[in-house]
Amino acid sequence: MPHMLILGLGYTAARLAGRLRAQGWQVTGVRRTAGPEALAFADEAAVHAAIAGTTHILSSVPPDGEGDPVLARYGAAIAAAPALWAGYLSSTGVYGDTGGAWVDEASPMGQGRRTARTEADLAWGALRADMRRFRLPGIYGPGRSALDRVGRGEAHRIDLPGQVFSRVHVDDIVAGVIASFDRPPGVYNLADDLPAPHNAVIEAACALLDKPLPPLLTLGEANLSPMARAFYAENRRVANGRARRLLGWKPRYPTYCEGLTACLAEES
Repeated sequence: MPHMLILGLGYTAARLAGRLRAQGWQVTGVRRTAGPEALAFADEAAVHAAIAGTTHILSSVPPDGEGDPVLARYGAAIAAAPALWAGYLSSTGVYGDTGGAWVDEASPMGQGRRTARTEADLAWGALRADMRRFRLPGIYGPGRSALDRVGRGEAHRIDLPGQVFSRVHVDDIVAGVIASFDRPPGVYNLADDLPAPHNAVIEAACALLDKPLPPLLTLGEANLSPMARAFYAENRRVANGRARRLLGWKPRYPTYCEGLTACLAEES
């Protein structure tokens, strides 16, 4: 039986774990505290045993202020593991701001605000010859989309003409990871086909929920947190052609329109 070890059971990784278990896989998670089918990150004996005994290893843990905690603690064990497959969930933030231009997997890295992400991405790529790195843009899905922000009255529209972002439905990430199990290692952008302004997504969510549009504000008027404000400091379009060619993958939700409609149907 194939056995996936997932270090970091966040939103995307938990969705992947559920899909694999439904397909008959054994899945072991690693998180801060132990629980059903999950080991504690600090339980080194148990985590080392899992690393040595699983067929597939995935890390979805982002770097912190001191670097990548998984690499620091378990990198050597993962490098030496007999696993058949290894992967890392990275971010398209490694490409930085391109003024709205397209980026692909060969684009320059490390130009943006996420130097720790870039360093972690490169370190994972150097760890094993069979490593798959998945660079992800804004992730959305059931319970975590513009629909939820609009429903809570927390959505905003920002007056920034020409600002675009790429995004991807969580289930398309899951499909991309699964597609890579028997495909070549390497770096893959998993993004939908339609980079679009944040405002367009909010407007589509309002239409689906029959809610009024939030007012159009300047960045200053919106009173955003530093993290949210930094989101608007980058402007790029993410190309997904390599994943299409080499993984045989294509997004089930090619635009936010199909994706939001699917989220609404699942949440209903």
